[in-house]
Amino acid sequence: MTSTSRRAYGVKGAPYAHPSPTTTLKRERSAPYFFLLPATLLFLLFFALPIGYAVWLSFHKVKVSGLGLGSGARKEVWAGLENYADALSDSELVGGALRVLGYGCIVVPVMLGLALLFALMLDSDKVRLAPFTRLAIFLPYAIPGVVAALLWGFLYLPDVSPFYYVLERLGLPQPDLLDGGPLYLALSNIAVWGGTGFNMIVIYTSLQAIPAEVYEAAKLDGATPLQIALRIKIPMVAPSLVLTFFFSIIATLQVFNEPTTLKPLTNSVSTTWSPLMKVYQDAFGKGDIYAAAAQATIIALATLLLSFGFLRAANRRNRRDVSKGGAR
Repeated sequence: MTSTSRRAYGVKGAPYAHPSPTTTLKRERSAPYFFLLPATLLFLLFFALPIGYAVWLSFHKVKVSGLGLGSGARKEVWAGLENYADALSDSELVGGALRVLGYGCIVVPVMLGLALLFALMLDSDKVRLAPFTRLAIFLPYAIPGVVAALLWGFLYLPDVSPFYYVLERLGLPQPDLLDGGPLYLALSNIAVWGGTGFNMIVIYTSLQAIPAEVYEAAKLDGATPLQIALRIKIPMVAPSLVLTFFFSIIATLQVFNEPTTLKPLTNSVSTTWSPLMKVYQDAFGKGDIYAAAAQATIIALATLLLSFGFLRAANRRNRRDVSKGGAR
């Protein structure tokens, strides 16, 4: 005799087994971790693990015994802080850092100033063809850095540049932009041309988020467009300016593509012109990956400290402004 209390699986009307509240709560709590697992694995494999390996290499060196021949003649030994001491006393690394500092003093103010100016112009009611203009300003950012450096390098060469041909026809002086002091301007021009569009989009997006009622109230009070830009728009997009300045500082400290691409075109750019070029030369030119790892670690720490210090100063100023506003 068949029992009616049990039914075959899949039969219509079969009772469903509902999970207990405890099981449901555990599933809800563990669900976010499953979504984060792929990103966490990628972060560990391609970011944290290489950094850890570079730091490990920076504390080691190769010890050569005898003539360096044979299977046991070259051994990897603990070096402590020796590689870091050598890096900090390396005149080429220090010289590259000073060159990048001068390069950054040109790039960052000019690029952010143009980005802010273009964003304010596009946010104006009187501008025409705003979508086309916005795309034209942003388009250089979509061009790879190596391609942009090759393009401008072609325009900098006196023998093939159309600009030098026009200057020669007009009887005007033809400066050599790939030699001496003008080299900084040539390299800075490539970075400004390629990075202004991205920063402009960030600032312009912040301007679009400002409520229209703020502008209407200012116009009713008799504020001119210039006063609105200086006293309303720029202060309200200050967080975006801080963000773009932060990104620009990091990009400046990591400059590599532009001088490396222009190096075959001029003798003024050495293989150690920037700190990252020095790291690349030591690692792949000289084969000293241990010294290169120490230098890369120092550059990373310097970038981290500068970024952290700048963000902390910016946050402190924002809190001070908020407290003053509350006091009023």
